[in-house]
Parts: sequence; structure tokens; C-alpha cells
Amino acid sequence: MINAQDIKNGTCIRMDGRLYFCVEFLHVKPGKGNTFMRTKLKDVVDGRVLERRFNIGEKLEDVRVERRPYQYLYTEGNDDIFMNNETYEQIPISKELVTGADFMKEGDTVEVVSDASTETVLYAEMPVKTILEITYTEPGIKGDTATNTLKPATVETGATVRVPLFVNTGDKIEIDTREGSYVRRV
Repeated sequence: MINAQDIKNGTCIRMDGRLYFCVEFLHVKPGKGNTFMRTKLKDVVDGRVLERRFNIGEKLEDVRVERRPYQYLYTEGNDDIFMNNETYEQIPISKELVTGADFMKEGDTVEVVSDASTETVLYAEMPVKTILEITYTEPGIKGDTATNTLKPATVETGATVRVPLFVNTGDKIEIDTREGSYVRRV
């Protein structure tokens, strides 16, 4: 159990039978009345974000989570198979639990977050930025650079990304895996 004032970004709590991660918190001292914590909590299962207010001193059930690096091996059905880099144990994780799964290629390392008490996987996340090669894109028209125009491009994992006109097939680009957006040409 933790007190409400101990909530920080990344703290995992169990509330109403569900697990939530704190993504934002604010310690509020109104001019009149009691101090409270205003938080934004993200549901681990479906990703919904809810705002919740806790009074200072209120007891909450915290969940101890572990973050470990796992290497992506292959896809089997609707699951991705990952290997623990220390124990070489292989575990399947559902595609829905992996953030940035569209940009994951064989050998990539992801961070797997699991509940330490039950050893159940909560989610897995790709690094924020990854470098991929473009396998197909339409050629840019010379002189068409007056506007900030984007064109679709297919990367080596099969995902489609919107890229600037000067990017061509065979180029390597950096992608933000959270939004699936182009960052820069490498």
C-alpha cells in the first residue's frame, strides 16, 4: 500500500480490479480546503486514460512491476515470440500488448513490463525510435518542394509511413514508433 502523495509518473496501482500506470500527476494546494493529487492514469489492458483525484493520505494498492529487455524472434499466429536476454527463456506475447509492433523486425530488443507478483506480462514496448529501410515508394517529382508534402512509403517490416518527397526507395529512415511518423533520413 502507498499513500496518494507518493504517486509519481510510472507508478503502477491496482484500482477497481484493474491495473493503471500514472502518466501525469499534480500536487494541488487550493486556497481553501484539503490538499489533493490530480492524476491521469492509463489502463494497462485497453490503453484508456482517465483522470482521477485522490485525497492526501488516501491508501492505494501499488503493484511492483519489472522491466526486462527481450529480443523479438518471430511471429507465430497472433502472438510474437520473445526471448529473455539473460535466461534465454522464450515467451509468447499477444500483438495487441506490443506498442510499435508494426515497426518491429527480427532481432529487435523490446522492454517487457510484467507484474512481479504474478509474472504476467502487462505490455511490451519498442524503443521510441527505430531505423528501417524503405522497400517501396513513388519517386518524387523534381521541383515539387514548395509545400511540405508527404507521400506513402513501405518499410522493410511491411508498415506504411508518410515521408517527404525527397526520400527514395533504398533510403534508411528513422521512425517514431509511438505514432508511426517519419523523423529523419539516416
